[in-house]
Amino acid sequence: MRLKKITLNNIRSYEHQEIEFPEGSSLLSGDIGSGKTSILLGVEFALFGLQPGQRGSSLLRNGTREGGVVIELDIDEKKIKIERTLKKGKTVSQDYCGITINGEKKEISVVELKNQVLELLNYPKEFSKKQNILYKFTVYTPQEEMKQIILQDPKTRINTLRHVFGIDKYKKILENTLTIILKMREEKRRKEGATESLEQDKSNLVLKESDLETRHSNLSSIEKDFFSKTELRKKIQEEKMEVSQKREEKIRLQQEIEKTRIMIANKNETTSSNTRIVEQLKNQIEELQGMKFDESKILQLEQEIILRKKDREKSDNHNLDISSNISSINSRIEELKKLEQKISNLEICPTCLQNVDAIYRANVLNKSHSDIAENNRKLGDLEQEKKEISERVMKINNNISLIEKQIQELNILKIKYQGIHEKQTRLEEMERLNVALKKDIEFLNKHCETLKNSVFELSKFDAIYDIKQKELEEALKQERLSEIKVAELRREIDVFSKQVEELKERIKRTEEVKERLNYLIELENWLTTKFIPLISFIEKNVMIKLKVEFSKLFEEWFCMLVSDSFNIRLSDDFTPIIELQDYELDYSYLSGGERTAIALAYRFSLNKVINSLLSKIKTKDVVILDEPTDGFSDQQLDKMRDVLQQLDVKQLIIVSHEQKMEGFVENVIKCRKENGISFIEE
Repeated sequence: MRLKKITLNNIRSYEHQEIEFPEGSSLLSGDIGSGKTSILLGVEFALFGLQPGQRGSSLLRNGTREGGVVIELDIDEKKIKIERTLKKGKTVSQDYCGITINGEKKEISVVELKNQVLELLNYPKEFSKKQNILYKFTVYTPQEEMKQIILQDPKTRINTLRHVFGIDKYKKILENTLTIILKMREEKRRKEGATESLEQDKSNLVLKESDLETRHSNLSSIEKDFFSKTELRKKIQEEKMEVSQKREEKIRLQQEIEKTRIMIANKNETTSSNTRIVEQLKNQIEELQGMKFDESKILQLEQEIILRKKDREKSDNHNLDISSNISSINSRIEELKKLEQKISNLEICPTCLQNVDAIYRANVLNKSHSDIAENNRKLGDLEQEKKEISERVMKINNNISLIEKQIQELNILKIKYQGIHEKQTRLEEMERLNVALKKDIEFLNKHCETLKNSVFELSKFDAIYDIKQKELEEALKQERLSEIKVAELRREIDVFSKQVEELKERIKRTEEVKERLNYLIELENWLTTKFIPLISFIEKNVMIKLKVEFSKLFEEWFCMLVSDSFNIRLSDDFTPIIELQDYELDYSYLSGGERTAIALAYRFSLNKVINSLLSKIKTKDVVILDEPTDGFSDQQLDKMRDVLQQLDVKQLIIVSHEQKMEGFVENVIKCRKENGISFIEE
């Protein structure tokens, strides 16, 4: 990995600043509080986001609501750009996350971005849900944090180093193995309890199979008895069926007798009815033959009706003329009355516009009165004449009605007279029908007697049917009892068969459990006696190897930084042990420069060991040192040039306020702070 450029927006003391990181060694110089460490915190935030326990307010500039970091870097010839923003709500939290790889940009979640960064850096997956401790111990560790690990209690320190070295997996394996052994022992106890009844189940199985075989043998003899009783029942049932058919034949004949009797009764009734009709027809024929009918009388009466209708039509026309005259006279009278009213009120003539003379007006009115009186007289005469005509028309209508009634009576008489031939024909048919009916009645009576004889012959089967019914009921009873025995025995066989199968299945499962139990016993023994000792041995040897390498590197780096005749080594828990002239010195009694030298040597040794263990991580060519010379003497500062050359990394970034350090690096980035705002000097 190579850092190229970072852009800070409202991050700590920076408002907006772009910083480019050249290849080789670079120094972030400036006074204390000028914003040097803020750049390193921005790099860490851009790569990994907020860490557990880290508050967003520690990064967002005071008084602002939004901020962010954009970092550009190269990893394996891939051009990568990472963007993260902070937003202030109730708390300051991460907002937007995006990553651009070779120009292809995508917006992803905080977790997805962290996982992708770890993948690009080729960090082990087990670090995805933890703090970015691998980055801190290989790339950037604030000097005070490295001193803190030296001052930690041994147990905490060794656990931290186990995690960093990636060998805490051995401890985890041992813990998981012990957990598995406990679970296996618990499962063993359960399975031992489950297999206690195995031998008893096998004995029960032998007994059940013996009982089942006995019942199968009994079933064969009972089924034979059931078959014979079924055959007997079928035979009796067939005999009963034959008798039943005879009884049904008797019932059918009895029904036939009843139908024949009904037919005889119906034919007798029909004969009686026909005889009455014959008598009626004879009387009607005699009565009609005594009547006299003159058809010319009908023609005479019809001619008379025609004449009277013509007379009525003439009277109706005259009546219409009178009504028309009455209407005309009434109209004339109305006109005269209107004229009188108009003349009575007329003062000036509307035609000549002269005054109307009173004498003239009186003459006109007298003439009008005379005309009205004359018209009223005519009207009275016409009304009287109309009344007389109406009475005459009514009389004509009455005469017409009487004549029409006479014609109707004559027509009825004509129809009756014409029906004599039909009645004679019907009379002959009725007499022939009665003769045929008498023959049918005689035949049916003979048939009825024959049927009665047949019924008498079949009556004996009633008693036989009752006997067969009782025999069948007894046979059914015996068959049912035998069937119940068969069914009960079959049920017992089914129950015993199921019990046998259940026992076999239970024995099979128990034997499988026993096999599993034997496997668990063997596995527990192997884990306890072989696997756990092996893992402990591997872990111990790995730790010894790491400790030897770590101690050697630690001694080399420390000797490069401190010229005094100190003897320094690491204890088994990786605690630095400092000796001077065979006396062990406490870390707290060392000078500030010596403590810094120990922390720096510890950091360089840790970096080398981790990079050798995890040779494929992409951050091994980048080292960031934060105030590595705190408390150093001038002599120690001079030695830093050799130390930096020995690091042999492609990109080295140092944070220091020591002016002398500017001569040890290839590039210098100067930080200043004015009015609370940090910036980079050009």
